[in-house]
Amino acid sequence: MTPGSTPGVPGVVVVTGVSRFLGAHVAARLVADDRIDRVIGLDALDPAPELASLLDGVERVRADAEAVGSVVDDLGADAVVHLNLITAPDPHQGGRAAMKEQNVIGTMQLLAACQRAPRLRKLVVRSSTAAYGASFRDPAVFTEDTEPRAVPRGGFARDILDIEGYVRGFRRRRPDVVATVLRFAPFIGSRANTTLTRYFAQPVVPTVLGRDPRLQFVHVDDALEILYRSVVSDHPGTYNVAGPGVLALSQAIRRAGRIAVPVVEPGLSGAAGIARALGFGRYGLDQVDLFVHGRVVDTTRLTREYGFTPRSTAAAFDDFVQGHRDPAPLGPERLHRAEQAILDGIRRTRAAVRERVGQRGGRIDG
Repeated sequence: MTPGSTPGVPGVVVVTGVSRFLGAHVAARLVADDRIDRVIGLDALDPAPELASLLDGVERVRADAEAVGSVVDDLGADAVVHLNLITAPDPHQGGRAAMKEQNVIGTMQLLAACQRAPRLRKLVVRSSTAAYGASFRDPAVFTEDTEPRAVPRGGFARDILDIEGYVRGFRRRRPDVVATVLRFAPFIGSRANTTLTRYFAQPVVPTVLGRDPRLQFVHVDDALEILYRSVVSDHPGTYNVAGPGVLALSQAIRRAGRIAVPVVEPGLSGAAGIARALGFGRYGLDQVDLFVHGRVVDTTRLTREYGFTPRSTAAAFDDFVQGHRDPAPLGPERLHRAEQAILDGIRRTRAAVRERVGQRGGRIDG
């Protein structure tokens, strides 16, 4: 602990991923705490202009995954907050390979550096409820001790399982470090800008025919509060972080004032096509499985140990709706593009089915 700092509060805190919303806001919150002597932000990228002003007082260090290890060693960190994760591949930034490099290899290198850091006393790691996967075999509610019933199909969920495996190894090697893993439900709120918020902000929202999954969210401001409390007090262990209660997908779409467009499940590529045609983000298998099966987690451990209850899933979603009251007009051109995307998805699915049946020597009509 740095001389002169408050007992129990780390003197030097390193935050990874400060070029993004979550990392920048967590670092800013820690800088505002007079009990913390130094906050160092690590990131290979520069923050967006709207985030740069938050980082006044944060000592920023540009470092990629390979350099993070030596940086953590040199800074003499008391605490490390690891937020530098990519939730969806960006085809313009290396795609899935770059995503796995940052999430899995980057975390492994960071934890190796943390293991060598003699002054380190606290580690906080961002995780996700995606660790539980999403399948028809799921229980009604996941607790922190529930194992996934099936290996997740999505890349982000598989990355999360690898990351948590590395953290378990770190805990065995450094039992003197308070290690906190926070499994966040999808972020939402008026300030959140994620794949999920872009999905619900569309005037036409693709859904899966016959499916109405139960969903949970966490308001991004409540997520920031939990991260802050994890740094300034000791909460060892793994915690589900979500707003109480659930919303069915159909309820969420109605609350948002949007139009649902059901797509036949074997034609899920059509749903992704709608999103691309309308100009909204990327939807991978993590999101598709969530919209098919849903996911609900128990947060008893969080509220008991932190003495804090996030606002409900419904309240968090309503705050998002308040911030997105003026959707872009749909217009005939965008409707036409959506219709074409649906038809293209159906054609691709039929072609794939015919090919598989043909390989087995069978027959399909239509």
